[in-house]
Amino acid sequence: MAHSAVGVIFSNIHDDNLPELSRHRTMASVPYGGRYRLIDFALSNIVNSGITTVGIVTKNNYQSLIDHLGSGKDWDLARKDGGIILLPPYSNETDAPYTTRLEALMGITGFLNHRNEDYVVITDCDGIARVDLQEILRFHEEKQADITMVYHEETEAAQSSYYITLQPDETDRIKGLKINPKLKKEKYNLYVNIMVMSREFLINTIQDAVTRGLSSFGRDILAKNVDTLRIYGYKFNGYYATISSLQNYYSHSMELLSREVRDELFGARDVYTKIRDSAPSKYATGAVVKNALISDGCVIEGTVENSILFRGVKVEKGSVVKNSIIMQDTVIGANVELDCVITDKNVVIRDGRHLAGCEALPYFIGKGRML
Repeated sequence: MAHSAVGVIFSNIHDDNLPELSRHRTMASVPYGGRYRLIDFALSNIVNSGITTVGIVTKNNYQSLIDHLGSGKDWDLARKDGGIILLPPYSNETDAPYTTRLEALMGITGFLNHRNEDYVVITDCDGIARVDLQEILRFHEEKQADITMVYHEETEAAQSSYYITLQPDETDRIKGLKINPKLKKEKYNLYVNIMVMSREFLINTIQDAVTRGLSSFGRDILAKNVDTLRIYGYKFNGYYATISSLQNYYSHSMELLSREVRDELFGARDVYTKIRDSAPSKYATGAVVKNALISDGCVIEGTVENSILFRGVKVEKGSVVKNSIIMQDTVIGANVELDCVITDKNVVIRDGRHLAGCEALPYFIGKGRML
């Protein structure tokens, strides 16, 4: 039997980690994988788990997010009761936008009070994964937990400016929780910004935080109460990618060229996104395409290798695009050479340009620029 839950998605909380791509949009609406936005993965996990009410916490630069979500029909969330609900960045008590996660949660207590679901699933938009949230809700209920935090075993150093590591015992109860620790071990348990609580517990926690003047959910509620609250860790063993810098945005995007990663991420359950009725891509005589993801509406006259092309990209004759991510409606002129390049939307690269970066530092071209 499906558990009754409401979803809460933070759309802006990690914008500072990816300033190049979040300068004109929220982290939630950063393009990914040829046709998706980062929020599509969190939203699809919620919808595939039978949750039909989702509150999206906004803060700034969310026009593109509104355009992408529309009425929510592409996620089957265009509903009279529930569906997608955009939540403002401030509460009735203040006109100032939130600065911390706890302040944001304080601002949405009205939304939480008007719901009647038993549980709340809180997730951010910085993770790429296919997660069964109903399984996590069952785990939460079986453990009789106050809070369940989802974690993934990592080996690479965290690149985010704010991260949490967990130390669960043999029963999965969290006995240690550290914020931004110095990582010395080869493996560590990284909290992936997915959390489950009962709705009543969350409301009571927020009200208590207000009366005590607390400001940080991680430090004031989680870290200081790890011994008194029943906080459990759910280990996620599938493919998980954290988007916390331009470098790992690039590296994780390139992982999509692997069939194994695509099968795990898109195989069993759908990842939904906004539908666009674009024409099929056109490949001219003499075009060469190797190991690439090509979205609808592209026109390829040159060579594309080991790259991801979003909708409506044009590559003219004599041009070679390698190891690059080319976003929507970018035009690449004739005899251009690109290697390890990321272009935002609506970029124009004029004839004869040679641009190159490297895997550790891809060459980035901002939205709407002409070179």
